[in-house]
Amino acid sequence: MRVLLIDDHALFRRGLRLMLREVFPTVDVSEADGCAAGADMHELSFDLIFLDWNMPGIQGELALDAIKLAFPPCPVVVMSGEEDASVIRSAIARGAAGYVPKAAKPEVMLGALQLILAGGVYLPPQVLGAAQGAADAPARPPSPLSELTDRQLEVLRRALKGTPNKLIARELAISEGTVKSHLSSAFRALDVRNRTEALYSAAKLGLRL
Repeated sequence: MRVLLIDDHALFRRGLRLMLREVFPTVDVSEADGCAAGADMHELSFDLIFLDWNMPGIQGELALDAIKLAFPPCPVVVMSGEEDASVIRSAIARGAAGYVPKAAKPEVMLGALQLILAGGVYLPPQVLGAAQGAADAPARPPSPLSELTDRQLEVLRRALKGTPNKLIARELAISEGTVKSHLSSAFRALDVRNRTEALYSAAKLGLRL
């Protein structure tokens, strides 16, 4: 696996590189200290790109656009100290395959990477923050979440945190097939097709992780 790290902080790049090599011993890591330097590597191919959202001299949105243009087929994971839900949504809307706060624990990072490498999109629980005012909203019809069993809700919560199906199955002592069945039921109740849509729907419905 070939990975490109684009971040202006050498110490952070070093830490991320070490973590990646612990999990993926054969990983080939390239580094760039800025967006322009990263884009200059466009003749190389990468399986995954990490991009700092807050680098000097360029806005996060423009940096992401430039990297997506230079490496169209490659998933880009945005890393940032910024945890505002609107910023996270902006990054995902512009094509990021995931948004991982720099303060995230290693196990959260690992779960996010596994999801992204499997073709999914990772969003942190912070995007649910907008739902905190739901208690003051006018009365609404029964939530679709009320149709789910406790076990289905537990599987859904873990999935929305970025936990892979195999790990959910191990943690809950159930089969991976049962995990997929519970997620299918949850997606059907929420009228969504995947984890990304489920996360936005859950935010609107006030689901707490």
